[in-house]
Amino acid sequence: MATEVDETPTPLPTEGEDIRELDALAEAIISLKGGDEVKCFLRDLCTRAELEALAHRWLIARLLEEGLPYLAVADQADASTTTVTRVSQWLHHGAGGYRLALDRTKAKTSKPGKAGK
Repeated sequence: MATEVDETPTPLPTEGEDIRELDALAEAIISLKGGDEVKCFLRDLCTRAELEALAHRWLIARLLEEGLPYLAVADQADASTTTVTRVSQWLHHGAGGYRLALDRTKAKTSKPGKAGK
């Protein structure tokens, strides 16, 4: 008998429930200038598997943003529908980070003269 797994994202901790060193990590990322510096930092910070997982989730979020059905996203991203569902839950009910990044990267690539940069 299969058990259902709750895929509802857990909200970010509120005041008093801190993710240790998250603020310091965010400050370190904010201090970096440009994509090359961020990539260098992420390569030093994360294992290859962690970077691949992060990049994979970002691909899934972008495909979902294009309006593709879950099965098409799973196929194109070579992911399970469980992973697609999890990313979708965070996209729609998370802390808003996916939404901010999707909107900002979409705006950046849709500006005239910005394509390919």
